[in-house]
Amino acid sequence: MGAVPVYRWRLAPDGLATRRQLRALGLRPGGQDVAAQVERPRRRRGPLIAYLYAIDLAKPVRPMTPAKWASLARANAARRICPECRRDAGYVIPSSLGMCSPCAYSEEQRAA
Repeated sequence: MGAVPVYRWRLAPDGLATRRQLRALGLRPGGQDVAAQVERPRRRRGPLIAYLYAIDLAKPVRPMTPAKWASLARANAARRICPECRRDAGYVIPSSLGMCSPCAYSEEQRAA
């Protein structure tokens, strides 16, 4: 891959899009190389870089198969199970707690 053109934020030419923009159009890069990059200046840390892909070379997003839907449903259900009490919390358990609220905040902590 040779030198990639670099554009300033909001000054990239038409016909190029980021991965998120391609996804919103129902497309994916489809194995193509990065066509360009765009830099957004930031004050403290270096510039924020986003890679751009050619829209005309992008391919349609592959449809989800029933097996993928089932796998995704199982993964999301596992995120709701508390590892302490093994019950469905009814919500995705935050990684900061690592367990459901009743387990994380015992009766002694609630009384204080």
